[in-house]
Parts: sequence; C-alpha cells; structure tokens
Amino acid sequence: MDRRHKEILRRKRVELVLNLDPADVYDGLLSRGIFTNDMIDEIKSSGQRRDQARQLVKDLETRGSRAFPAFLECLHETGQHGLAELLETGDSAPVPVPLPVQPTVIPLSVPENRVDLKLPEIRVAPEKLIPLKPTPLPIAPNKNETEISRTSRTRKDSIQSYKMEASPSGICLLINNVEFDSASELKNRKGSDIDSEKLEQRFRALNFSVIVKRNLKYKQIRHELSVLAKMDHSEYDCCVVIILSHGTEASHNRFPGAVHGVDGPSVPVQIITNYLNGQNCPSLQGKPKLFFIQACGGGEKDTGFEVSPDEVQCTEVRLDEQVDAIPTSSSSDSLSMSDEPDARTTLPTPSDILVSYSTFPGYVSWRDTNKGSWYVETLDSILETNAATDDLATMLIMVNNEVSQISAKGLYKQMPGSFNFLRKLFYFHTLKT
Repeated sequence: MDRRHKEILRRKRVELVLNLDPADVYDGLLSRGIFTNDMIDEIKSSGQRRDQARQLVKDLETRGSRAFPAFLECLHETGQHGLAELLETGDSAPVPVPLPVQPTVIPLSVPENRVDLKLPEIRVAPEKLIPLKPTPLPIAPNKNETEISRTSRTRKDSIQSYKMEASPSGICLLINNVEFDSASELKNRKGSDIDSEKLEQRFRALNFSVIVKRNLKYKQIRHELSVLAKMDHSEYDCCVVIILSHGTEASHNRFPGAVHGVDGPSVPVQIITNYLNGQNCPSLQGKPKLFFIQACGGGEKDTGFEVSPDEVQCTEVRLDEQVDAIPTSSSSDSLSMSDEPDARTTLPTPSDILVSYSTFPGYVSWRDTNKGSWYVETLDSILETNAATDDLATMLIMVNNEVSQISAKGLYKQMPGSFNFLRKLFYFHTLKT
C-alpha cells in the first residue's frame, strides 16, 4: 500500500474503530481478492466489533496498492459513506493557496516633451517593492502526524487477544494425586487437597467447567487425558489441565518434566500436552491450551543469593508468615519436597500452548502441609486479584516475583516459570458478581 494511504488509515484509525461495521465489508474485500477466507476468519476471531475493526484496518496496510481503493468502494457499497468521505478527504493532497503577490510597478519611459507628467505619483518607493518569490509562511504541523511520529513503537493493542466469549469458557481437568502406593516409595502429599480446593473454586469462578480427579495411577492419568481429547470442544474457547503430584525428570524434545501416578510410573509433560494438540484434538485447533503443573523440577534445593534491601519489596510479608507456618519439630514433613526435575526444550513446540511450572527445572517445589504449595497459593491469589484486568502472561510474572521472595526455614527459595507458546494475549472471561 502507498505510504500516503497508510498514513490516512493511521490518522483516521480512531474514527474507523469507533464507527466501522467490519461485517459489512468482508464479502466485498473477499470478492476483490484483498483478503482470503482464512484472513477474514482470523479477523473475526480477534474479538468484538471494535477489535475486528482495528485488526481489519491494520491488515489492510499489508495488502498492496489495491487495498485502499477497494476498501473505499466497499464502504460506499455498504452505505458507510461518511467513513468513505472521511478517507477520501484525507486522500486528497491539499492544494496550497498562493500568497497574494503584488507585481512590481515599472516606470514607463516618458518623452522629453511630456513634462506635464508627474512621475513621482507612479514611482514606487524601493522599500515597498514586493519580491516575486515571497518567503513561505511557516505551516503548523498536523496534530495527528505529530502523534504518529511519537507512537511509532508497537503498542499493546497491536497484539490480538484470544476469543473468550463462550460460557463456560471450556473444560478444566484437575488431577490431584495425594496418597501414593507404598511400592512407589513416594511420600503422601499432605496439603495438596488445599491446593485442589482452591484451584477448583478459582477456575469455576473464571467460567470453566471443572472436572476433579483424585489419586490417579499412571494409566488412569493417560485415560482421563484421552477422554478429554476426544470431547467436542467446538463450543468452547479454551482448555485447562492442572496436575498436582510428584514430579521427575524425563526424556523429551519439547516440554521438560514428568508427573507421577500414585502407583509410581510417570507421564512426561510432553505427552500430556500432545493429547490436546491440533492433530489429536481438532476441536481445539487455534485455541489456547493451558497447563499448570505443581510438581518438583528436581532434587536440588535453591538457597538463593544475597541482594540489597532495595531488591525485596517492602510489602512482602509472606517470608515471616511462611516461616511461622513451619512446625518447630525437626521433621521435614511440614514442608514436603514432593516433586522433581525437568529437562530443556530443544525443538520447536506446538502453538497455542502454555505450560506453567511451579519451579525451575532441576529444583524442588515447596509445599506447606497447612496452607498448600507456595505456587498454588500465590497463583490463586493473583488470579483472584488481577484476572479481570491483566493477561495471563503478565499474571504469571507476578506469581514468579511473589514466590521468589518466600523462604523455607529462612533459607531455601523457589522460582516458578513457564513455557509460553501462545500466539496472542490471553484474558480470562471473568464472571460478574
């Protein structure tokens, strides 16, 4: 598209977003070859009418020299003449108004015998001569053009958001492994029921249909994931899987880590995510798949490193509260290191997937038997406070920050993290109370 046309679209973007009905022009732009069906579907999935209008205008800028005039034709054809005239006015190059130029008066030659002529009356004083090429007056800069130059950086609204309009938003499968077989040599996970109850209530409040499964063996975990993958998610906009269990390392080429069944064997996180990819679950293609894993990333304890007082938020009081929650007995059961490590990603990962881990690969994940795990407690609190206003990636950074400032026994630390392969911003569809 011509630079001039791009500038017009950008200057008039506010009016277009407020007033354009994009649904009316889709067919016209499609028939003229400006957009394809896939591109129009992508625009439709960007959200409500204003979101679609904003995305349509942005996409027009990438569609070649024919896009602008074709858009004007579509506006006229659909009765949106006001918007068309708005753009046409902007399309017209302003015609400079010439400054009034007074010609220089040149004295005529006068015969010598015509002494009666009063030459001084027609002679122009030199200081009053007006130049033929007057100095142009300064032109005030166009306000919109000035704003464009200042806002050339990518803005947040240039990133699309996932459509989250279905009710319920989707299925949330919550697997809570608490009591492990003695043959597995894994301890029971005291306090995990507290995590399960918090997350069940939280995701119901976030407009999900929650399915809770407790104490699943290896094959049962895979069976429940298979059942979830075979469901028809066409009427939903999202899918969530939460697993609370012991964890371990696992061979992988995409997502690190694995979670144990109560009988001992573990299911790699990579396999867990594969159940819901586009090939195995077509009805979730292009839709966000969210996985939350409360499990250790390994057996190593993180003692952290010293920082200046300025690096610790003054409002953070959970350090003392967490220490107070630890029983004074010498037993380590009050804070169970109930999970294990992960590996590293090496190959490209499927899109529209986010996996949030309670701890950094290789390190333990702490859980208080009276309050639940640090990660779940913090995640629940952040979702409660911020889900109505912030996107998921931003909230997970908040979780990282808060958990990083907690200490076990005043010494050990924990750092959550996530593998984010979402293509758009993700906002929960919060229910109004």
